[in-house]
Amino acid sequence: MNPHEKFMKMAIQLSEQNVLNNTDAPFGAVIVKDGKMIAKSANKVTSTNDPTAHAEVSAIRIACKKLKTYDLNGCVIYTSCEPCPMCLSAVYWARIDTIYYANTKHDAENVGFSDKFIYDELDKPMDQRSLPIKQMMRDKALQAFKLWQKKVLPIAY
Repeated sequence: MNPHEKFMKMAIQLSEQNVLNNTDAPFGAVIVKDGKMIAKSANKVTSTNDPTAHAEVSAIRIACKKLKTYDLNGCVIYTSCEPCPMCLSAVYWARIDTIYYANTKHDAENVGFSDKFIYDELDKPMDQRSLPIKQMMRDKALQAFKLWQKKVLPIAY
């Protein structure tokens, strides 16, 4: 078995165990750096009452804590399903090098996990989205950005 298959099998096993143990939804993720597993997690949304605790986000949190960094450059993520918009964004923000996935977003949709609504919403202008989005107090909020710009050593994101 090649390393990619080994780590993908781990992600898939996490997703299956989550279902078999009645723990949570059927998603699992593994983060690897230099050929070694750094972090793994299954979906924890319902078990932790945290809508952001998808397998990928949970694994990213574990990897960042373990490596003591928010930058996972040099890491690869193996996930049992194509990442949702939130997880995909988290992978980009974490600077993970490559995503390997098994099930597609269409496979997930076929069993009741659809992100189509979010994709559709993102294509709409803000004033046409189903969730009202209203900007306010921008001038006041800009102060934090001005303070950031004046910092001697701002943290590079």
